Amino acid sequence: MSPRRPRARRTLGRSRTTWLAVGATVLGGAGLATVAVAGVPDKGTGTEDTARPASAQTMAFGGTGRTKRALPRTETKAFSLIGVSWADHTRRFDGTAQIRTRSAETGEWTDWRDLDFDTVAPETDETSAVDTRGASEPLWAGPSDAVEARVLADGEQTAVPEGLRLDLVDPGTTPKSKGKGTGAAKPGKTTATPTPAGSEEAPTPVPSTSSPETVPSAVDDTTTPSTPAESTAGTTEPAASPTDTASAEPSAPAETTTPAESPTPVDPTTPAVSPTPTDTATPEQSTPPAEPSAPAESTTPAGPTAPAIVSRAAWGADESLVKDPAEYLTKVEAVFVHHTAGTNDYTCADSPAIIRAIFVYHVQTNGWNDVGYNFFVDKCGTVFEGRAGGVDKRVRGAHTYGFNGVSSGISLLGDYENGGTPTPEALSAIADVAAWKLSLDGVDPQAQVTLTAAGDTGVYKSGEKATLHTISGHRDGYATLCPGQVLYDRLPDIRTRAAASPYAAK
Repeated sequence: MSPRRPRARRTLGRSRTTWLAVGATVLGGAGLATVAVAGVPDKGTGTEDTARPASAQTMAFGGTGRTKRALPRTETKAFSLIGVSWADHTRRFDGTAQIRTRSAETGEWTDWRDLDFDTVAPETDETSAVDTRGASEPLWAGPSDAVEARVLADGEQTAVPEGLRLDLVDPGTTPKSKGKGTGAAKPGKTTATPTPAGSEEAPTPVPSTSSPETVPSAVDDTTTPSTPAESTAGTTEPAASPTDTASAEPSAPAETTTPAESPTPVDPTTPAVSPTPTDTATPEQSTPPAEPSAPAESTTPAGPTAPAIVSRAAWGADESLVKDPAEYLTKVEAVFVHHTAGTNDYTCADSPAIIRAIFVYHVQTNGWNDVGYNFFVDKCGTVFEGRAGGVDKRVRGAHTYGFNGVSSGISLLGDYENGGTPTPEALSAIADVAAWKLSLDGVDPQAQVTLTAAGDTGVYKSGEKATLHTISGHRDGYATLCPGQVLYDRLPDIRTRAAASPYAAK
């Protein structure tokens, strides 16, 4: 497959294309379905006595037009994140999808914005469920209450996908629940206490001698002013229940590791990295058995304690959505750096809500078992736990098609292809997490490694050898603009910071 290079997202004025709103559905019509994500009451003295659950709305594009569909300005229930999805997850759509939204706070409409189509289902049986869908990347719009959308098939495609719909997510306010998604295990266990709904105070870390320090996350859950969405007339699509078992296309282990290019000096104006943690890893002493026996395989490598990480409980993951336990890798050979795209116009208090919304989108829209990334980082340098299973374990994610079986994924909130500039704090946080994850398997953050592609990625054919940096960008393994040119250009700096990080193997 030839490399596929998606367009950069751009803000547009009125298009010269004539868009037809054929059979579009408005609020209250037959095309609107709402799925509420269960939550548990918050404890505290916030303005709300109970947490508002996250909710996902779907709006079908009506009509029978083959090459274009449109939805006129339509009022909706509250949402903050939006995307487009279709029935067949194996079909890639290279057309154009544009949306504009109305602010719930000001009543003003945004300009037209493109949705990107970089999302690809994982290489495992996680996508075997019948309700797994193809989808665009989600776009954070902020608190909104109306939408307008248009989709056009272009390039080599002559028709829009079947089952085309809009997916809108309201992140709710810090919902907590129990399920198979519980995952942080010692010594990388995170211990932040969630902020009560309606409060702007940061979570208070709970002291733990065996856990890493937890970064305070300024959680502000007052950004989405609405009550839980109620089901309305129409067809409600069931929540995804995918399986998460062995890979259908397993990746071969790394074959060689060679030094990378000379380090790039660290900018002396950059703030210092996180404080040096206390190493609590102590090798267990044991007497060799009388007869040789195969050692038990462990999913938790020995190494230094983790940098400060905000737990899933602290950012409000509804663990009841995670239907299957995590799958684990044999070794983390590399780390891939991503960006979430969308917007740079967010505050760090918005970060937990953005992550909750992406989590719901990956599960309810894409039909995956859990959020795809292993970690998130925001512009303030706060690190958040991503996919469940234990931050200190080799959890298999869904972030870099073809290389998920040998890597971990870190995604920076924001768009670094269209004007965004990563902060020094964010760069240091990415470096610290990458250094730590690689150190657990003794991998040099400034080295290169040879991996085997487990699928056709647009850059490599399935089975082809790929020599990559141990800290690489998404575009190095898959044909995409991610993580954006500006962030991609800072990868040499991130590798240098990672090598100097107190969380790197010494």
